[in-house]
Amino acid sequence: MAPAIMMAADKVELSPANTGFMLICSALVMLMTPGLAFFYGGMVRVKSTLNMLMMSFISLGIVTILWTLYGFSMAFGTDSGSLIGWNSDWVGLSGVDKGELWGTYNIPLLVFFVFQLMFAIITPALISGALADRVKFSAWALFIALWATVVYFPVAHWVWGEGGWAFDMGVIDFAGGTAVHINAGAAALGVILVIGKRVGFKRDPMRPHSLPLVMLGAGLLWFGWFGFNAGSWLGNDDGVGSLMFVNTQIATAAAMLAWLIYEKIRHGAFTTLGAASGAVAGLVAITPSGGAVTPVGAICVGAIAGVLCAMAVGLKYKFGYDDSLDVVGVHLVGGVVGSVLIGFFASGKGQSDVAGVFYGKHEWAQLWKQLAGVGGVLAYSLIVSAILALILDKTIGMRVTEDEEVAGIDQAEHAETAYDFSGAGGGSAKPAAPSPVAAGAGKKVDA
Repeated sequence: MAPAIMMAADKVELSPANTGFMLICSALVMLMTPGLAFFYGGMVRVKSTLNMLMMSFISLGIVTILWTLYGFSMAFGTDSGSLIGWNSDWVGLSGVDKGELWGTYNIPLLVFFVFQLMFAIITPALISGALADRVKFSAWALFIALWATVVYFPVAHWVWGEGGWAFDMGVIDFAGGTAVHINAGAAALGVILVIGKRVGFKRDPMRPHSLPLVMLGAGLLWFGWFGFNAGSWLGNDDGVGSLMFVNTQIATAAAMLAWLIYEKIRHGAFTTLGAASGAVAGLVAITPSGGAVTPVGAICVGAIAGVLCAMAVGLKYKFGYDDSLDVVGVHLVGGVVGSVLIGFFASGKGQSDVAGVFYGKHEWAQLWKQLAGVGGVLAYSLIVSAILALILDKTIGMRVTEDEEVAGIDQAEHAETAYDFSGAGGGSAKPAAPSPVAAGAGKKVDA
């Protein structure tokens, strides 16, 4: 999140324009979670479609309540030891007036609350793609509640909360490279190392059942990401949000093209799944860096992320961890790439005067700060997420039974299926009698 924009006047007054802009951005970020559900839902097999949709959708319910009760206070309240925040007036929003402004910004605190809520919702939903086909829905819901409380809320304070150690160190994370994507990607890796592989991993075909759904989800994510990124400047007063908007489009395009070129060279085809995954990789990488780099820098960030993420998705087969929908390969790797490249490509002419190695007379200071932020969030999320998964697995159990997984988790956990073809083509009409020729042919074949 960007540092506060200092107003020229002594008294900050509410800006209807910025308030409306931020409410629209909040709605765009909210749309990303259903978009993610479609993206993931199309990538799994038919028998897991509804479960994949629900694993994203349930986050809208759980995290909203937790954020209202105590999460916002933990993330953005008064700092304690550079690790956590707290403000009792924000518990349940009990002490918040509708006209109260957010710090030195000219938007209401409630607007900042709801904008950040949408970030808190989508982050655990991102993790779910790594766990497709095999996790109990009740265990997943409990994991979301625990993970948001002990991982996301504290990490959001470290990165964006005044007094957080990464914030005070000067780690640049415009909209969530560390707090959202590295956090979710590292958590995904931690959990899958505990719960193990899907039945048939590296043996059975596990192709996406609906690439049109994947493309729909990717399109919704791309659309919503403009609110995710440009909105993170919390206003539109000085052009930085505009720079971030433009860089988001540029980096995403570059990453998609780079992924497709790599895919064509490596595998001989330009795939639909590659286009969608490449676009998401670019969105992830520009999230932390887009306010600090130039448009040419955005091309570099996107292209590098597209190639490295395309290479990284194959690591699960080499190292034997079952990251079902490439959360580690895209979100963890993409978040690391985008965060670290700030140390090279920060121009000093965007959100701040901080310059990277290529723009700052070979100054390496910002690169070391970025590496510290990346390493701290990655290690904490990986370890704590694995511990949470282990506790749940040893108590209530994280996985469905092998028989339920093979038969289909949709039916086992939700008593539904994504597609019902029972009435397709037949209706209630009486079927026509077969012709003599057809009947005779059938007899000959049967014989």
